[in-house]
Amino acid sequence: MVRLVSVCASLSDDELSLLESLAHPTHFASGETLFTQGREAHSVYNVTAGVVRLYKLLSDGRRQVVGFALPGDFLGLAMRDAYGFSADAIGEVAACAFSRGAYTALVDAKPHLLKRLHEFATHELTLAHEQMMLLGRRTAEEKLICFLLGMQQRWARLGKPSVTVPLPMTRQDIADFLGLTIETVSRTFTRLAKDKTILIVPGGVRVMNAERMSAVAA
Repeated sequence: MVRLVSVCASLSDDELSLLESLAHPTHFASGETLFTQGREAHSVYNVTAGVVRLYKLLSDGRRQVVGFALPGDFLGLAMRDAYGFSADAIGEVAACAFSRGAYTALVDAKPHLLKRLHEFATHELTLAHEQMMLLGRRTAEEKLICFLLGMQQRWARLGKPSVTVPLPMTRQDIADFLGLTIETVSRTFTRLAKDKTILIVPGGVRVMNAERMSAVAA
């Protein structure tokens, strides 16, 4: 069984065993949907491998990407009847699924566990959301640099510190997340590469001028 990650570092052995006993390992092919906005929230998911795209469909038909879940993130934790956004796999994804009934019974029996889950499992997604709220008045270059540094920091916290930032999502995904057009995102990537701030590599980018990026993001 794929062990639960990230949040489990904060749990006792007994709590971890109990949580794992309720988990159902699941795998999703690239592009496969974990759950859909507006549908009954019957499961809670812990991502154990891969990256998940989180998005909302707006009333005018446009798609708004609201985040990217990495290993360790829990999805569907909010106690609601329906999912507030959709989630699909970017590449192959592994996750542990919990039925909402079993999950609810567990946190009712161990309320301190719910507190830990919310503190640790939603930490990264909350930071990502708050970060985007602060980017509203920034330029396209500033937005993209903040995004790249944010992804680098998230991967580092998963034990993968590197100057190379994996970016399995498409340029369109990034554009929808940053509130930019794909043309603007592509031009900005090209400009950052041309001035040697980054190097575009297969599957991501390599940070070449960390000092400049940190200064821009400050």
